[in-house]
Amino acid sequence: MNIVSLVMCVIDPIRAAWNRRDEVGASLVEYALLLALIAVVALVALHFLGGSVASTLNNVGSSINSTN
Repeated sequence: MNIVSLVMCVIDPIRAAWNRRDEVGASLVEYALLLALIAVVALVALHFLGGSVASTLNNVGSSINSTN
């Protein structure tokens, strides 16, 4: 066994572990970006549809209360 193969036997597991950790970190960043995008879309939808949703829920609530 020469010195190059000995060094490669030591470095290969470290390199494999490093690459796995990078992939997990990248997916975590992607999930965080996706979650942030969903939150922004939800806030924008709430801003534009908030009044109509509130009036619809008030109508439903008043109709439920009037039947009792």
